[in-house]
Amino acid sequence: MGGVPGSLAEERAQPVQPPWEVLPDYQCFGCSPHNPAGLRLRFWESVDGDGLEAPLVFGRAHESYPGVVHGGIVVTVCDEIMGNLLVLRTGVTHFTVTLRTRFLAPLAVGTAYRCVATVRSETGAGGQRQAAAEVLDETGRTVASATGTYQPASAEAVRQHFTLSDADRQLLDGAMSTSEHMRGRDPG
Repeated sequence: MGGVPGSLAEERAQPVQPPWEVLPDYQCFGCSPHNPAGLRLRFWESVDGDGLEAPLVFGRAHESYPGVVHGGIVVTVCDEIMGNLLVLRTGVTHFTVTLRTRFLAPLAVGTAYRCVATVRSETGAGGQRQAAAEVLDETGRTVASATGTYQPASAEAVRQHFTLSDADRQLLDGAMSTSEHMRGRDPG
């Protein structure tokens, strides 16, 4: 899947690198370039600098009905971009608590879209954060939208859930603490 060549996002700047990219073989289904079955999403700062976006073109492997993108894949894209935006903004891993998606039109295989995510500035109970994502067609019309609630995880909690070697933990800790991608716009 990956980026859409010649898209506005790619013309603006270099892609934003999630901190996981320091790991030599991370296998995230959403954003890893190492996962041959994954979506291989690439992210850019949104045009207004207030969020994150990913250009999309879905292939036949992402299909449900003939020529129609499977809704679960669209939900995965929205969750992936919202979660990565929170990590990039805060330097803290966030786990999905709730996710709600609304489809306004079927997405077509082979058609260019972009997903744009933003984060709400207020923090909820227990430090939970809320984010929103929209999948837009080439005309800018919203074809799907999602909102999610995410729970920040302490470094110790992350260590309990992640399967990483000590060396990979150090690499990731360093990337999370020095990530300057979008940190200046922390919503909280």
